[in-house]
Amino acid sequence: MAFSGTSIEVLDLRHFTAAMLKPVLDAEIALWENRLHWDYHNSTRLLTQYLDNRALPGYAAVAGEFVTGYIFCVHEESKTVIGDVFAAEGPETDRYPGGERALEEKLLIHLLELLLNSPQIDRIEAQILIHPSGTHANTFRRAGFEVFRRLFMVQHLKGHWSAPRINLPSGLELRPWRDEDLAPAARLIAEAYREHPDSMINDQYRTVHGSMRFLNNIVRYAGCGVFSPVVSSVIVHRVTRELAGLILGSRVSPSSGHITQVCVHPEFRRRGLGRALLQLAAHGFLRQGVSEVSLTVTEANANAIELYTAEGYICAHSFDAAVWQRPRRA
Repeated sequence: MAFSGTSIEVLDLRHFTAAMLKPVLDAEIALWENRLHWDYHNSTRLLTQYLDNRALPGYAAVAGEFVTGYIFCVHEESKTVIGDVFAAEGPETDRYPGGERALEEKLLIHLLELLLNSPQIDRIEAQILIHPSGTHANTFRRAGFEVFRRLFMVQHLKGHWSAPRINLPSGLELRPWRDEDLAPAARLIAEAYREHPDSMINDQYRTVHGSMRFLNNIVRYAGCGVFSPVVSSVIVHRVTRELAGLILGSRVSPSSGHITQVCVHPEFRRRGLGRALLQLAAHGFLRQGVSEVSLTVTEANANAIELYTAEGYICAHSFDAAVWQRPRRA
């Protein structure tokens, strides 16, 4: 598929090796560092493995001998997750009308046309964290997606020198994360996110099985930075031994940490548990030499944003999540 007025073509991503995409991946690594203070090398290494195995569905934008952009997705049974879309600045993309943003639009449209016409796909999710909110929102909406604005919030740790004093309600105990917490944590997440805005964005939150997959991706497979047990804690109900709350954190660069999950069981909300967990994680990150901590939150989640703001988090970036669900057949 050639684009009008240029020599750029869109081709199957599985035709290309990681080496052929290296200039684009290097440009994306630099953008993640500059915009979010994240080290994107680990994610790139994982992409490299899939690319070299010719196992990553998607498309590449090609100008002559050069790859100038790419998009990929991951299939999970009847759901597909769009993992990324990115085009690098450079002479080739500069000659394309609209530059790299327009080239990303073309890649996105090409992939959406394929996915929406695939009868085996019933749901499509996308969270393109690196792109500012609104960058591709209209393209998703025109394709029938619902778009949710999300905030990337950052807390600078200067001044957090002493360990927080944690006073829990009677019957609860605080302890570090353990590997055996995976199953009870999955049960907690499924309960905490019942009818929650984030369960509309990520359907893994809706079931215990899905929450377990989400947790495995974070804890065991570096799905979002390098998991840090030192900053991850749970609050346990002494009688039932079920989790009343949890917080999980990962290192996303030598100077930055990220809260990958924080939640409290509905029965234990409004008791300061979320605030205590955030303070404990911030102190744990500080002990690791981290200077800032980030987290993401859906803009519609006003209560959470109020808590994060009170704890010193500020909105440093916003991005979009997009969801498409195939209408149920009669």
